[in-house]
Amino acid sequence: MDATASAGQGPGPTADRAVGPAPDPSATPMIRLRGVGKTYDDGTVAVHDLDLDVAPGEVVALVGPSGCGKSTTLRLVNRLIEPTTGRIEIDGVDVTDSDPVQLRRGIGYVIQSVGLFPHRSVIANVMTVPLLYGETRRTARERARDLLATVGLEPDTYGDRYPHQLSGGQRQRVGVARALAARPPVLLMDEPFGAVDPVVRLRLQEEFHQWRAELGTTTLVVTHDIDEAIALGDRIAVFAHGGRMAQVGTPAQVLGHPVDDEVADFVGATRGLRRLAVVRLTADLVEPIGDLTLGDLGAAVSLGVSLEEALAVMLREDVPRVAVRDGARFVGVLTPDGVHRALRRTLAAGD
Repeated sequence: MDATASAGQGPGPTADRAVGPAPDPSATPMIRLRGVGKTYDDGTVAVHDLDLDVAPGEVVALVGPSGCGKSTTLRLVNRLIEPTTGRIEIDGVDVTDSDPVQLRRGIGYVIQSVGLFPHRSVIANVMTVPLLYGETRRTARERARDLLATVGLEPDTYGDRYPHQLSGGQRQRVGVARALAARPPVLLMDEPFGAVDPVVRLRLQEEFHQWRAELGTTTLVVTHDIDEAIALGDRIAVFAHGGRMAQVGTPAQVLGHPVDDEVADFVGATRGLRRLAVVRLTADLVEPIGDLTLGDLGAAVSLGVSLEEALAVMLREDVPRVAVRDGARFVGVLTPDGVHRALRRTLAAGD
């Protein structure tokens, strides 16, 4: 059996992401938080002295236990609640200088419960914000149809349906399309896929990166699930109790080098296994071997897949090594020892 796993074809968060240009960390941040805090009248500290820069086009996943300030941070960014301290900028403009209603119209916001208008059709739901901005019905409808297609809903099939006629996953897709209808530079997502079953959730996580690549929107996404944060985020911001941001870094950095015991406990004792999903197969991990060909080995993976995916092929096919290819070219084999070396190397490098 030829069990070939090509980059971008694996299931769930192990698959290569369909991404556009990499975010430029040296660019002026699209979102900047400096010393941001929120303390309620009863003395409860929801967010404490938060600093965070999010580059244009970057996805940052906010993750942590319940009550640690993740969702509060999103609501501070779009001024559903007001900060007690600090400064919040979007594209260099202090959000407190903006009219809150106009500000929110320019920020996409997706929540777990979706919040679709039940008495409006799918197409009318997506058209809502463009019409508020004064676009013609024709232009708004064309934009809505394009976005429904982008999120995987054929507009001729689903456009005239009502929310109660959709599955949970389909409603989430409509919610994303509506949030993107005004072409917002910033998208805020609060547990966006938490209300759907695990299979649909994995599919939505995969498709998220296709939407992101096409639209280039800067995104903050809240989740309590470290695996979802790994699947979605270019970087992960781990919140701790008391509204404190304990660590921010790439998934590999956070999994490989948690800064304290609280972060280590949250990402879990299996963080070494989770790192398999975020470390990619590169040419220097491949072993050349004699005169073997791709056909001799059968099971094959492509350069660029995650180590998790490569190891899964080995286990599924019950083979001690898999062929590695670069396009159609056979470049060598990967063994379990190569997987181990890759993990040790990235730990030593601090990646």
